[in-house]
Amino acid sequence: MVINCYYLFINEQIEWGVILETARWDDYRIAYQVARSGSLAKAGAALGINHSTVLRRIDQLEAAIGTALFIRHQRGYQLTDAGHVFVDNMPQVVEAFASLENRLVAADSDLRGKLVLTTPSDYLVILNPYLKRFRDQYPLLRLEIFATDEKLSLAAGDAHVAIRLGPKPDEADLIVKMLTEDQLQFCASESYIERYGELTRLEDCNDHLWVMPNGNKTRLPLIRSVLDHLDPERVVYQTNGFLEVYGAVEEGMGIGPVPRLHALRSPRIKVLNIKLDQPKGQAWFVYHRDVKHNVRVKALYQFLANTLP
Repeated sequence: MVINCYYLFINEQIEWGVILETARWDDYRIAYQVARSGSLAKAGAALGINHSTVLRRIDQLEAAIGTALFIRHQRGYQLTDAGHVFVDNMPQVVEAFASLENRLVAADSDLRGKLVLTTPSDYLVILNPYLKRFRDQYPLLRLEIFATDEKLSLAAGDAHVAIRLGPKPDEADLIVKMLTEDQLQFCASESYIERYGELTRLEDCNDHLWVMPNGNKTRLPLIRSVLDHLDPERVVYQTNGFLEVYGAVEEGMGIGPVPRLHALRSPRIKVLNIKLDQPKGQAWFVYHRDVKHNVRVKALYQFLANTLP
């Protein structure tokens, strides 16, 4: 897509007007990724193209605008003064294009095309059976999923919908709806209970084996409420994801925290009735106000709200 427009950038006391006759939007997008990544190889990996294509598009953009955006170094690409102006203003441009695209998509009432969703990888395994049924209902839709713990920018159009866990998101311009309660519950497999007995009191926690998350997940209040009473030697398996915790618990390696929907789906594990101050967690359906009329987003929300337990 060729952009024929006039941009006026103001940086402190410098005004820079450039008529862009031949520059393409993809060139700007690629240059912005190079600025964020710091090298051609990293930018190419993020965009799914090879570094020679990245270099060619950078050269093409700089020739079109008659200004160098980068200084080439062996250590990577550094910004020129014009490059700094470019990076300072590009986020607003990206958001404007994303907003335009979302409004154009919203104008199409047919349930076909692509719907981009982001959610934590731990939660995707829960969603997949429901997404399959959603696709069965709307077979002309294509789903693209980003399974990550990072928060993608809905304003920049990184995704149409985010399903987030934990506290209610409060970023500006986001519409947030609760989907379901998804509190963690301590569980054990039937095979573990048969061998070691069933834990009913937190005071007896050191008589059992435990499967626990590590890293930042140990800060969760529910996890902390057990770890504070637990001998570290009783933790026999640690991992950075609740999906892996769930798998280890299901195999009988120990007692561990399992999301409620995982526990409901597995006939091999049992929720333990341990008296804890268990804060309830929620799953939130989040989207930018620019896509509030998008029929695909509306359809996905209505489907999940009506089918998730």
